[in-house]
Parts: sequence; structure tokens; C-alpha cells
Amino acid sequence: MGDNRQSFVYHALGGGPVADVLLWRRWCGSVTLLVSSTALWILFERAGYNVLSFIANVLLLLVVILFFWAKSASLLNRPLPPIPDMEVHEESVVKAADMVRVWINHVLMIAHDIAIGGNLKLFIKVSLGLWLISYVGSFCNFLTFIYMGILFSLSVPLLYDKYQDQIDDKLIIAQKVIQTQYRKIDDNVLRKISRPLNKEKKTQ
Repeated sequence: MGDNRQSFVYHALGGGPVADVLLWRRWCGSVTLLVSSTALWILFERAGYNVLSFIANVLLLLVVILFFWAKSASLLNRPLPPIPDMEVHEESVVKAADMVRVWINHVLMIAHDIAIGGNLKLFIKVSLGLWLISYVGSFCNFLTFIYMGILFSLSVPLLYDKYQDQIDDKLIIAQKVIQTQYRKIDDNVLRKISRPLNKEKKTQ
């Protein structure tokens, strides 16, 4: 049962190096991600350091190191800096474009269903989701939001991997409660609102 549970969470996360890092199977990568993200958040959020200045200074330091490394290597007959050929392959660009296209088409389909189809349920779901994002964004900026996402990514999959049975039981109970409340709202509110809208379309 434990192997099936681990394989389920592992494959749900993609089953690669990312899953190993999020499930803390690669301690070095997980600790590096946690420490580096925390350091960057403290540097930019608490110390007030500017992101653009930080990137420019890091690139400047890297260019200076590589320049003097290359000069000293030519003078001392030592190997040049081990810089790989920086080239973006066409396959990776096509895959990224396909992923972006799928997401854009999905968003456009949702917008079409709301604006043209008049899908009231979808409109309420999208409105609640956007309001929730706006509400969370009022308490923190974009950098803090990303940092919180990293912390959740490093904790939630690990906790679910260890306590899947207990969490699934609680989620089933919560799902039943949500479905019951949604049916009540659907019967008492949404259907009463959608009926006049359908009548207006028929008269038009």
C-alpha cells in the first residue's frame, strides 16, 4: 500500500527530478530550493534590494569572472571556462509554444462560454476564483506570493504522501458538504436567475 501511495503521488507530480525534489527524495535539491528561495525573499522583500539591480550585479560579476578567467587561461596555458554552447533547440520552443497554445485556447473557451454562452455557473466560479486571487494579493505582493507557492510545493506533496489515507477521508467529507451546499444554492438561486435570462434570449 505504501509503494502504491508513493508511486501515485510521485507520478502525479510528473515522476522526474521535480517530483524527487518536491517529495524530499533529493535532499540536496530540496534544501537548495528552500534556502535559495528564502534568501531571495529576505533579500528583496525585507532588505529592500531591487530585483533589477541584483540581476545586473550578478551578471556583471559573472562577466568579470569569465573575462579574467579567459585572459588568465590564455596567459598561463590553462583551459578556458567550461561554457556550453548556448542555443535554444527548435523542439523545446515548439513544445513550449504548444503548451502556451493549449492554455490560451482554454482561457478563450472559458471567456466564450461566459460572454457568448451566458454560462452563469462558470461565471460565478471564475469570479470567485479571481476575487480570491485578488484578496490574497491584497495581503502580499507577487514575490511573496511566489515564495508562498514554493513553500506549499515543498510541504503539501510531502504531507499528502505520508498521510494520504487520513487526508482522503477528510476530503471526501468536505466534498460531500460542498456538493450539498452547492445543490442548495443551485436549486434556490442559480436556477431562478438563469430562467429569466433564458426567457430574454427566446424573446430576442
